Amino acid sequence: MEKALITNIQGYSVHDGPGIRTVVFFKGCPLRCRWCANPENLAGGVEIGFIGNLCKCCGRCAETCRFGAIVPGEGRYRIDRQKCVNCGECVDTCYYDALVRYGKEMTSGEAFDAVRKDKMFYRKSGGGATVSGGEPLMYAAFIRELFEACRSDGISTCVETCGCVGRDALDAVLPVTDLFLFDLKHMDPETHKKYTGASNETILSNARYIVGQGANVQFRHPLIPGVNDNAGNIEATAAFIRGLGSAGWGLQLMPYHRMGQSKYQALGIPYETEGTPVMTPEEVDAVKDAYIAAGVECTISR
Repeated sequence: MEKALITNIQGYSVHDGPGIRTVVFFKGCPLRCRWCANPENLAGGVEIGFIGNLCKCCGRCAETCRFGAIVPGEGRYRIDRQKCVNCGECVDTCYYDALVRYGKEMTSGEAFDAVRKDKMFYRKSGGGATVSGGEPLMYAAFIRELFEACRSDGISTCVETCGCVGRDALDAVLPVTDLFLFDLKHMDPETHKKYTGASNETILSNARYIVGQGANVQFRHPLIPGVNDNAGNIEATAAFIRGLGSAGWGLQLMPYHRMGQSKYQALGIPYETEGTPVMTPEEVDAVKDAYIAAGVECTISR
């Protein structure tokens, strides 16, 4: 069986596809979006997070660490990232959950066992299994095995993707995926690279490809004030979606929020969008109306 690094398997989700779903979060992503709400899934390896407000300074973690990577500082302990090898031994000694391991190796069979436990909720709600991240298609062979098992058990399947992957990854999962949730972050290649670390050329090419292959696609738009909420980008995004044909591809807006900020602090990495304002419902509705006026069916993820 294929193996992958999983950070979380979250049950009873209602924002990652239709109905009630179980979401498998994979570690690793080719992009570095400044507003990412799941920074623990960006790097490809295991990481240790430190939640400072839960630390009671008992010292057990420092005594356990063989590398001297946990040291006192400002009235509480902290992780010296230069010394930490992410072995996770400290996590097992913390009584207060101040230390967390991001990333656990699992087989596709283990992931399926976790997904299958919630099957009773899928049947009643029209839900199923969703893979997310990070970028789940970095583990395309794993997902193929997981989704084959889901399909055999009558569980619907969904992929959340940034689209910045090789064509072979898409080909691996296309036959076993019921729905793609496909992000469109910005239509200008240089602006896209500025805010995500990569151009959008592969992403847009892959969007055209899976639509051409007859996939069921829901496009999604992380809505970031001052980045992609301007009239020019709205019209360009709408034109791209209209250009995919008459199948009625829609767009779901995902307004910017700060719910992932604490995880940046836990990982000791800067939160680059700290000064970005959260849009009011009226401002989000105005963007929705602009897309509808531009000929694209548009909804909002609340």
